[in-house]
Amino acid sequence: MDILHEKYRHLQDYLTSLGSVAVAFSSGVDSAFLLRAAHDCLGDKAMAIRASSYLFPAREGQEADEFCGTYGIRQLVLEADELSVPGFSENPPDRCYICKKDLFTRLKEVASSLGFSALAEGSNMDDLGDYRPGMRALKELGILSPLREAGLYKAEIRALSRELGLPTWDKPSYACLASRFVYGDTITKKKLGMVEKAEQYLIDKGFRQMRVRIHGNMARIEIPREDFPRFLDDALREEIHARLKDIGFSYVALDLLGYRTGSMNETL
Repeated sequence: MDILHEKYRHLQDYLTSLGSVAVAFSSGVDSAFLLRAAHDCLGDKAMAIRASSYLFPAREGQEADEFCGTYGIRQLVLEADELSVPGFSENPPDRCYICKKDLFTRLKEVASSLGFSALAEGSNMDDLGDYRPGMRALKELGILSPLREAGLYKAEIRALSRELGLPTWDKPSYACLASRFVYGDTITKKKLGMVEKAEQYLIDKGFRQMRVRIHGNMARIEIPREDFPRFLDDALREEIHARLKDIGFSYVALDLLGYRTGSMNETL
């Protein structure tokens, strides 16, 4: 714990040294922790800035609003339409780079126009291990990553969030809805809506950590293996199948490897 708190003090010193900072906020574990730390260090010189778009479920926006309201943090919401960004909808392997380059360019311009000296985002040390082309866009734009600057890993961020009493400390990991698509398959508003509805349905059924990956007209569901027995209960299984068919999927499959992040990168 001493090492953990030393990292936290380093984070606080780093944030304080910025003088002011706008935090790209998604309401996830990492950005919520970073935003709270920035607000504790800088007060009104720290602000949340987030994008509202088809790529994020409505519940994420609602949770972001509640978080900022609870802690008295100023928030700016920027309307985004990634589907109109050239090359994004075609969903190439560098889709995340295309998206982040466009979005963070706009976020940085807004933050600068409001007088903030820096724009920061919430990636942590664990994010260095997967295929993440979006990280290149952040580097090119000079976006700060304070959690990585402090050497913090996800588990440590959760532990510190719990100490601070943040409601996000045990929130399941999440990623934008575009990550549910096979590279090369066109991303559409309709299919994004199908994925959002399917995942919200599973959340309502008590599956906290899950993904619904879309393969044409098939839904491939990823849940932790320990949830398999409940999922495969005859009554619930049939109910899930019927609901996802109503949403628009022709076929519904359970991935036998279970939940894992970045499974769409396994074919690269």
